[in-house]
Amino acid sequence: MLKKHIVPFAVVATLFIMAKVFAYQMPLAQKSLLKEGKLHTTTIPTTDSLKVEKEEKPQSLMAQLNFADETLPLGDKKVERKMKKILASHSYGITQTNRLHKKAKEWFPVIEPILAAYGIPNDFKYLALVESGMAGGVSPKGAAGIWQFMPGTARSYGLKVNGRVDERYSLRKSTVAACKYIKEMYRSLDSWTLVAAAYNVGDGRLRRQITNQNQDNYYKMKLNQETGRYVYKVISMKQIVEHPKRYGYEKKRVLLAYNGE
Repeated sequence: MLKKHIVPFAVVATLFIMAKVFAYQMPLAQKSLLKEGKLHTTTIPTTDSLKVEKEEKPQSLMAQLNFADETLPLGDKKVERKMKKILASHSYGITQTNRLHKKAKEWFPVIEPILAAYGIPNDFKYLALVESGMAGGVSPKGAAGIWQFMPGTARSYGLKVNGRVDERYSLRKSTVAACKYIKEMYRSLDSWTLVAAAYNVGDGRLRRQITNQNQDNYYKMKLNQETGRYVYKVISMKQIVEHPKRYGYEKKRVLLAYNGE
């Protein structure tokens, strides 16, 4: 009778000792997970596998780019090729200038709070650089100033334009006028990307194209060459200002005290 009890007792004792040894060798982090019931002994991850789980997959170029938090269509090779081409055309190797960064440092502290006051995304500040950052003066059509207003449009949004004064050249006043114009266009277009395109081609013309093409995705619309490249240029401007070294702008001092690059 005694022998019958000795064998089961020996088996239980052996299992108990093995469990103790196993628990002792197990990393403390895994033991705590077992206690909480979050980990099973059959699926204990190694330290290396835990590291792999924490690593993030690198994002593609297209996934990183956006305008006013509105993304480009992912997986569209045509859009991706166009974006890369326009980004390359704004590299330091081609433009050979830091003027854009100097203008950003000068203009953005004035433009940003005005955009915020009107509830307009901060990315619209890059329109000013596209409109007049590289070249100043009056366009062949008569547009002038930081936001390149036509005389009639400027007056309709509260700017004085006459033989004695031209408020299109006032950074603060013209930015307020631009905000009013942008806000009005957004009410009818309901897309910041379309508003940016409309700033180039005109609200009425863009809405007619939307109706004619039965398409309201800027990246899929057939537009004139200038407007079809416009938002891409704005996104490129955003990229080279925020990441100058990535695009060959190595003279960091032009952005010192602006964005910490």
